[in-house]
Amino acid sequence: MNFAMTCKLALAVCLASIGAAQQLSLKDGDTVVFYGDSITDQRLYTTFAETYLVTRFPTMHFTFVHSGWGGDKVSGGGGGPIDLRLRRDVIAYHPTVVTIMLGMNDGRSRPFDQGIFQEFASGYEKIVRDVKTALPEVRITAIQPSPFDDVTREPNFEGGYNAVLMRYAAFIKELANREHLAVADLNTPVVAMLQRARAQNAALSQKIIPDRVHPGPSGHLIMAAALLKAWNAPALVSDVEIDSRTGKATRSENAEVTGIANSNGLRWLERDRALPMPVDWKDETLTLAVRSSDFLAALNQEKLRVTGLSDGSYVLKIDAETVGTFGAAQLAGGINLAEWATPMAKQAADAHKLTLQHNNLHFARWRMVQVPLDGLGFLLTPAESSLDSLERQVILAQRIAVQPKPHLYELTRAQ
Repeated sequence: MNFAMTCKLALAVCLASIGAAQQLSLKDGDTVVFYGDSITDQRLYTTFAETYLVTRFPTMHFTFVHSGWGGDKVSGGGGGPIDLRLRRDVIAYHPTVVTIMLGMNDGRSRPFDQGIFQEFASGYEKIVRDVKTALPEVRITAIQPSPFDDVTREPNFEGGYNAVLMRYAAFIKELANREHLAVADLNTPVVAMLQRARAQNAALSQKIIPDRVHPGPSGHLIMAAALLKAWNAPALVSDVEIDSRTGKATRSENAEVTGIANSNGLRWLERDRALPMPVDWKDETLTLAVRSSDFLAALNQEKLRVTGLSDGSYVLKIDAETVGTFGAAQLAGGINLAEWATPMAKQAADAHKLTLQHNNLHFARWRMVQVPLDGLGFLLTPAESSLDSLERQVILAQRIAVQPKPHLYELTRAQ
């Protein structure tokens, strides 16, 4: 083999490796159990992650179970000791993927203490060992704990509690390397976002994690983004470029473009193969968090470029609904439709409502029926109650709701 051929082969192998590294680490048919304390129990970063996955991969089938319990530590908590929690709330669902998010309570909101830390470390190791023993093929994502907000307010003691959590996070990363686990950092990107948000609007930034421990939706969305990036989630929704002079689609990645017509304005039919992640732009705190992070660039790119337009401003409508007015140069450079109110975003938001509904049903069955009955000696296993049946119906509706639809795009010169 000559030198040129060797270089080409090496390049091909390198590109293949890059492509493999960028492939979503979740698989079709995966069952994901989110396990953790009250921050997981909020069912926000988990439901955001779920909605992203079902809207971005509408032909794949995932199952999501949310098993967070407020106050939990590595030893368990209000839902029972750790052995019971794992058996009833994780292993019973036969997951292929388990996420573990603990630490906020384990550090006990005080300066670093080696003895307390050792309890956390040994307890976390036991959780990983027990889950692996019960589920030999499981893929675990160890989540480094989300931050205590020492950014928008002064620390409670020298160094601050988040510095303690970062030491716990370092242990989790070391354990993940040792045990061949995936690891997701839900601390560093949120802290960076808080710093940028505080610089823009100090008062509003304090609402991102209102009590310094439990984030609101704005903080959870950035946490979900960190988890999704750890799973190699793609930024792309779709990428379309249309040459108005030739009336042809010069690019249509993850989308189908047909019926281009250039009379009385530019029109075309477009069916993207995915939906954007819905963002409530009316929520000023959430908007601040998104604009202070890389969320859009990293996970929500629904690109549209239209070239060859004469100078001036143009109104973009989708299904007769006005999206916005854009200059010819702006359209030629490309706009990200995920930043705008579109029928696709509305469809994704409706799907998110179904995500929340099925999780509420699971919560009701688990926390209000199963656990109290367990305490009285009655055994209720997953998929046996009418609430489980209703949840399955809602999940089916969710899967139907995320299927992409064709939309009519119209671009006309602004009057």
